[in-house]
Amino acid sequence: MFEVLAALQKFSKTRPHDSAFSQDQRALSYAQLSGRVGAFSQDLADNDVIAIYAPNGLEWVIADLSVAFAGKTMVPLPTFFSESQLRHIIENAGVGRILASRETLSPAQAFGLPVTEVTIDGPTAPLDGANNHSLEAQRIIYTSGTTGAPKGVRLGDKQVCASAKGLLAASGASAEDRYLSVLPFSLLLEQIAGIALPILAGAPVSIASNAAGAALQGDTLPLMNAFTDAFEGAGATASVLVPGLLDAWIKTLTATNTTAPSSLRFVAVGGAPVNTSLAKMAWDLGVPVHEGYGLSECCSVVSVNRPGGRNEGTTGVPIPGVNVTLQGGEIVVHGDTVMAGYLGHDNNPNGVWRTGDLGEFSSKGALRILGRKDNLIVTQAGRNISPEWVEGLCETSPGVAKCVLTNVPDQGDDQGLVLIVVAPPDSAAVLQAQYAQLPDYARPDHTVIVDGADVAKYDLLTPLGDARRAHCQAFARQWLGRPDAAEALRNHA
Repeated sequence: MFEVLAALQKFSKTRPHDSAFSQDQRALSYAQLSGRVGAFSQDLADNDVIAIYAPNGLEWVIADLSVAFAGKTMVPLPTFFSESQLRHIIENAGVGRILASRETLSPAQAFGLPVTEVTIDGPTAPLDGANNHSLEAQRIIYTSGTTGAPKGVRLGDKQVCASAKGLLAASGASAEDRYLSVLPFSLLLEQIAGIALPILAGAPVSIASNAAGAALQGDTLPLMNAFTDAFEGAGATASVLVPGLLDAWIKTLTATNTTAPSSLRFVAVGGAPVNTSLAKMAWDLGVPVHEGYGLSECCSVVSVNRPGGRNEGTTGVPIPGVNVTLQGGEIVVHGDTVMAGYLGHDNNPNGVWRTGDLGEFSSKGALRILGRKDNLIVTQAGRNISPEWVEGLCETSPGVAKCVLTNVPDQGDDQGLVLIVVAPPDSAAVLQAQYAQLPDYARPDHTVIVDGADVAKYDLLTPLGDARRAHCQAFARQWLGRPDAAEALRNHA
């Protein structure tokens, strides 16, 4: 983060009174933010591994930059993780202190570690030595994953700076932008896109804390109200979303016969495939969607579509400094953004990562994601099906929030493709139009409509809406009344 801190130090002198980050009625200028980071970082000398447990807000920004300036290791504790996941992270990473905001101070203390409250008011100190390359700040990013305990991805200044600068160049960000931060700062993508990149560009950030909170709760109505107010009020030119948020926003804009603010020039969408029909609807409604692809092991951003050069149906070309090749159809990433390794495992000194994702290149060199290598379904007839392809198509149906395709073969002729659909009870009929677009071998044999209670009871999705595919397959076995259903559910409980 030394380049980000150096940029903050520069702007604190050249543009001291300009807004750097704002949230509701609060704001921090470059001089105020620089001063708080300089002072607060001095209180972190006694611990090498420091966790941040806070909702989106100015306090998170101060904490993140302070840990980096102190040359320590930062570990985000997502507020949407379960207590058992958080305790695993704390123990696994060797956390020695937790930084919390006023809202999370009490629950943070329950973990039994020293807790420091982060405030926007307090002593200030200069960021002397912000361009010191020897700070060697680190961060360990845990993803909720689709099964099992979270693993820690080790990233350093090299990876973070390379990712932020690559995205800066690809997105065309400048000091003229106004970035709207919606996603949680505990996600690496938002740490890059919502903190590091805007500081490098000298662009002000507006933190839409209400929208972020509603997004985590999955509460559509307040989420969309918060979206509308936040984008309009901030005069936002850029933001980053995940497909689920984009889908909910587009459905709401359609239902209310409204369009997105004309100020928007660049909305990156990643974290999962974006259906081409959804992207087209977004553009028609004034949302300039630019699909991207990345993963934590490669510091969040691998490729993204460029403003003025979008390749429809792809995730764009790799960002500057990142090289992508295909080996047996698998996406392999080379470059400075590749992680140092998993915590507790050997280092990854070669800067190469086999992603486990399947892809192909368009004629223009843009990357198209075909699905996960380990998610590939092979039918009894020997046909390969990427579940993401079927799911993305079916999720364009009205009222459908999420689809998961799984395979439960038996000893007979039944193909055993089961599509689990999160939607209202009478939604099965609306899927038939999408089924008709699929070849016979990829059409689901069974459709299971579930609601939020079923999703929670059987733990079918991660907190961010990704499929827990082993859980989904076990649930499908039970729904079909297979003899091994009870054992399958126990194995993946």
